[in-house]
Amino acid sequence: MTAARSPLRIVYMGTPDFAVPALEKLIASSDHVVGVVTNPDRPRGRGKKLTPPPVKVAAERAGIEVYQPAKLRGPEVLEKLRAWSPDVIVVAAYGQILRTDVLLLPRYGCINIHASLLPGYRGAAPINWAIVNGEAEAGVTIMQMEKGLDTGPMLLKRKTPIEPLDTAQDLTERLADMGADLIVDVMRLIHLDSLNPIPQDDSLSSYAPMLKKSDGQIDFRKSAREVADLIRGMNPWPGTYAFLDNEGESEPERIKFHLAHAHDALANGSTLEVTPGTVIRADQDRLWIACGRGHIECLTLQAPGKRALPTADFLNGYALSAGQRFLLPAAPDAPTA
Repeated sequence: MTAARSPLRIVYMGTPDFAVPALEKLIASSDHVVGVVTNPDRPRGRGKKLTPPPVKVAAERAGIEVYQPAKLRGPEVLEKLRAWSPDVIVVAAYGQILRTDVLLLPRYGCINIHASLLPGYRGAAPINWAIVNGEAEAGVTIMQMEKGLDTGPMLLKRKTPIEPLDTAQDLTERLADMGADLIVDVMRLIHLDSLNPIPQDDSLSSYAPMLKKSDGQIDFRKSAREVADLIRGMNPWPGTYAFLDNEGESEPERIKFHLAHAHDALANGSTLEVTPGTVIRADQDRLWIACGRGHIECLTLQAPGKRALPTADFLNGYALSAGQRFLLPAAPDAPTA
């Protein structure tokens, strides 16, 4: 009969809501989370109140020691980690790159919960860009960390369909739960000496860069499907927006778009050429906007200084009519000869 193994000593590194379910699952497991590393408290909201990261809140609720270095540089960071004597460091959306001496510290190395089907969508915002790019599925990969960005061997992987109205927030919540289940499975495989690392095929890799506010500006010259996917993929942050042309009577107004359906054809099957960004219907509970191909049917919008509303409520308080236009962003500069 094989003797029971001692619980793994786990240091957990993570920051946002995405990282909370995995931490809670590890705390509830038979292993021992000995410490948590997260980013410092930050000012949030209009009042700039100092707010702890969600992972800190979850760790303190469980009585686990929390360490919040501004940077992972300096000998004191390594000293702190060594004092915890971790067998493994689990990382989920921590927000900082781990230096080599940290990667090499634990007996079983550092293991990352990455929210994509690697080698696709390496980088900071895989969930957002998977939706924006119209992918049919997403997933979570548990990988052994190395010096490269999300390039390490894969330990476990699981996928899920991206539903037609999934926002980045919806998919984040689903993948967070999936990642929590997978990381507990990986800890079990460590106990069984059954890990089977699979190298990534770099020729299949793609990159998911960090989001910028400007990524949310809508270009209605794109197809309706591309516009609707952008709206979903940038929800909740940075959000998507377009400027309504008031034809010189006042400054263009920034309207935020939270959710929309894509229709491949123009309304009523029309084949007439309509300038992208033109409102083709705005009455009762319908707001349709022409795109480069097809049109979007807006479901949730937000006027300046107001809260997000379903289309019917938005139109009750905001005057929009067919024929008005949303401004198009400047086209990228053409390459010079």
